[in-house]
Amino acid sequence: MEEPQITSPHVLLFPAPAQGHINVMLKLAELLSLSSVRVTFLTTEHSYRQLTLHSDVLHRFSLFPSFQFRTISDGLPVSHPRTFSCHLPEMLHSFVSVTKPLFRDMLVSHHFSSDLSCLILDGFFSYLLDIDDDFVKVPIFCFRTFGACSTWTILSIPNLIKQGQLPIKGEEDMDRILDNVPGMENLLRCRDLPGFCRPTDPNNDPILQFIVSAFIRSTKFNALIMNTFEDLEGPILSNIRTLCPNLYSIGPLHALLKTKLSHETESLNNLWEVDRSCLTWLDNQPAGSVIYVSFGSITVMGNRELMEFWHGLVNSGRNFLWVIRPDLVKGKNGEIEIPAELEEGTKQRGYMVGWTPQEKVLCHEAVGGFLTHSGWNSTLESIVAGKPMICWPFGFDQQVNSRFVSNMWNLGLDMKDLCDRETVAKMVNDVMVNRKEEFVRSATEIANLARRSVKPGGSSYANFDRLIEDIRNLSRKKTAVNN
Repeated sequence: MEEPQITSPHVLLFPAPAQGHINVMLKLAELLSLSSVRVTFLTTEHSYRQLTLHSDVLHRFSLFPSFQFRTISDGLPVSHPRTFSCHLPEMLHSFVSVTKPLFRDMLVSHHFSSDLSCLILDGFFSYLLDIDDDFVKVPIFCFRTFGACSTWTILSIPNLIKQGQLPIKGEEDMDRILDNVPGMENLLRCRDLPGFCRPTDPNNDPILQFIVSAFIRSTKFNALIMNTFEDLEGPILSNIRTLCPNLYSIGPLHALLKTKLSHETESLNNLWEVDRSCLTWLDNQPAGSVIYVSFGSITVMGNRELMEFWHGLVNSGRNFLWVIRPDLVKGKNGEIEIPAELEEGTKQRGYMVGWTPQEKVLCHEAVGGFLTHSGWNSTLESIVAGKPMICWPFGFDQQVNSRFVSNMWNLGLDMKDLCDRETVAKMVNDVMVNRKEEFVRSATEIANLARRSVKPGGSSYANFDRLIEDIRNLSRKKTAVNN
């Protein structure tokens, strides 16, 4: 009797079309490919254009002959700005009305071939499929790009509403402690909740209800994959496992990828053009002297905030490297008039670029701290690099992350809901000078835990191996059924 042919597993990955989501899921795709898993990476046409324009993904993934990119429409015109911070409702409407039926048709028609072992779907896109859809013939694994702390907070929102802890009753209520979030007792304040938790009628706010239902839905699929590690968020992960027992914590993914690669390389998955001149500038700065400033890919601010940060950085007297995206400042009409003292201070101690190779920047010995928007990828990259943080969260998961950075992990300071030059200057000096030893000590301890987690014998390394074996088992079962 002829033996059934054994083929390698085939996995479809579908990230949300945002820099942080695509970047980390491409790292997962690379890890899967290194483990001899065939990967199809589905992304929107717009994101694919940006990726191929500003990164080396086509060359890098050409090393894996079975890897393939596929694209899908997001239903938006080419000229649409696609900024989640300003256009989330219309983008969600387009994803539901256009992308969802297209994606379902692709699955029904075996557009990605009929041999898929499983689908790894971005948690943001959990609404694209229903748990009981008959046409989905493969297990669905949900990948959450947020950390466990923010994920569990959002999953707890229905209980907070039921207990009467929401809505928030005005500015005077912002510092009230939320004492009924399991595992976070006496930690979170109202102001530490995501910005979408602030409506006066949470039961009838469409954005809040949509996001919460998407998070709850993401725990109902076959498994949950998270970019975190047990030594950082173990107690919170235990709470999430009460809703989704089959959970793989495999982060920090960028560090795990470096462990698995047999050669030194950069996995840059940028939607923006990288300016490497900042590395040359850093090479000429003293060790630990530079505060690195980046607010990620979706944060926007007004002219006033820009000027307050700028004055604060110059007034701190510290060297600074600042990422200013072309669309960072909203409502910008023409050139901003820059005071002479800012021009002179920047010339003496500052350097500004449009986008950086952030992992490399954070690991540079000249960088002594990170002024960040507290996105989860940036938080993990800073943790692995052992760099203290000043957190100015913008939205989504960032308010929760910044609270944990400052009050749970003692990795820096939380500047949420503040933006004045005095505070900026003071916090920069606290992190870089006055409290440097305290924060560097904590950062070094947690960096060591992070690095240990992705080495052989570490929790994330073992969990990733378990994920690969489980995917292979799914492929074997499918082969056995088909034969």
